[in-house]
Amino acid sequence: MASQITRREVIKRGVVGAAGLTFLPAVIAACNNSATPSPTRTPTPSPVPTPASPTPTATPTPQSVIADLAGGLTIGSYHSDESELAGMRAANAAFFAATGLNPVLNTIDNGTFANVMDYTTYLESTPDEVFTWFSGYRMRFFADRGLLTVIDDVWAKVSSNFTAGFAKTVTGSDGHVYGIPVDYYPWAMFYRKSVWEQKGYAIPATWDDLLALCARMKKDGLTPIAFSDKDGWPAMGTFDILDLRLNGYDFHMGLVTGLYKWSDPRVTAVFEAWRVLVPFYTRNFAGLTWQEAADALTHKQAGMFYVGLFVTGEVSAVDKTAVDDIDFFPFPYFGNGFDAEQAIDAPVDTLVVTSKSPTLAPDLHWAKAYLEFWAKGSTQLLMYEANNGFIPTASDTDLTKLDRLTARAMALVSGAQRITQFLDRDTRPEFAGANAMQTFLLSFLKNPMQDLAALEDSIQRFWDSLPDYQG
Repeated sequence: MASQITRREVIKRGVVGAAGLTFLPAVIAACNNSATPSPTRTPTPSPVPTPASPTPTATPTPQSVIADLAGGLTIGSYHSDESELAGMRAANAAFFAATGLNPVLNTIDNGTFANVMDYTTYLESTPDEVFTWFSGYRMRFFADRGLLTVIDDVWAKVSSNFTAGFAKTVTGSDGHVYGIPVDYYPWAMFYRKSVWEQKGYAIPATWDDLLALCARMKKDGLTPIAFSDKDGWPAMGTFDILDLRLNGYDFHMGLVTGLYKWSDPRVTAVFEAWRVLVPFYTRNFAGLTWQEAADALTHKQAGMFYVGLFVTGEVSAVDKTAVDDIDFFPFPYFGNGFDAEQAIDAPVDTLVVTSKSPTLAPDLHWAKAYLEFWAKGSTQLLMYEANNGFIPTASDTDLTKLDRLTARAMALVSGAQRITQFLDRDTRPEFAGANAMQTFLLSFLKNPMQDLAALEDSIQRFWDSLPDYQG
């Protein structure tokens, strides 16, 4: 953790992650409801620069093709936060400068987009040609249903810029490639250094250390752990890490893919540990967004926040000076045989091409050119520079552009012997949705002392009610 490493020095040994990922020396390869009508999407056209004689990086833009585009190439995106939206707009402006084609960015808030995408409604109706999505299991779920376009031809051009581990995250069950990995971010416990220095707090290495620290913070008038669950997905991160720490990677991955039962006593142990943490959480967390929880950390009202590295974007948006005061540590260990795994969540984001868009035929060339453009480190840096929580995946990324926290994040991931993508990416989409696992977890958090056996039986019955699927 203390040593800072370069992206090309991240791993000197094989590290297995979700879906059997292997970290290679060249660059870190971190990792990876009922039907809802497609929401109204708000077009947010990218700023249009006026380049002098654009120089295409892909095939030159024939003006006749641009004229034939049905409203222009459309990009569906869940990057709705201010900093992330700025990154997408910057990338689209750069694409226009390079090709002469200005994409239309349709932005949907993160939670709504994810829940709609959990079902095929959006993808089978009038989807955008390209959209931001998740890698691994969640990508394969749609690819197996013929809702994504194979991009083997694009991958053949850009594969040398990615490790085998990243390649695995965008490869479907049929062996074809369906997306471009554009960023990743690990989850950890974030805190403000100045607060800890002032209070004399020490980083907790064990579960008992963490509980003792929480009690001390509460006595000092702080909310020990900032927490929110209005978005539905934040609680999944805590379930993941507790299950990984208590039961290990193999059990966790088997649980979320149906190999093990949710009524297993090992699941009970997770909820029993979690119920001890709940009293240290932010009050009224069910009605708070993750940004509001992050703001409590920024304003020094909370002592810790377990979340992804993307939190730095929100911190910066509220107080740019606070980012330099942010640091993090891995979730503490339980002193069992799974400590050596040093497991973490480190999701990988992708860009994919739909297959059912009514305007895809004339736009397909540009959709693929757009993905090829995002396969470059220089493009990924535009998102990173807007929000330093999104670490570029491309090997040709200019390492001098990466900051202190990014180097720390890379060190954290490099030490992890097991990497997961995040619960809502490692399991079936319809199981992770707002009317499924998100609801079960929120139900537990609202009443942590409830009958755990009944809760776990309810989760298992829901899983058993799902149609057969081999993803």
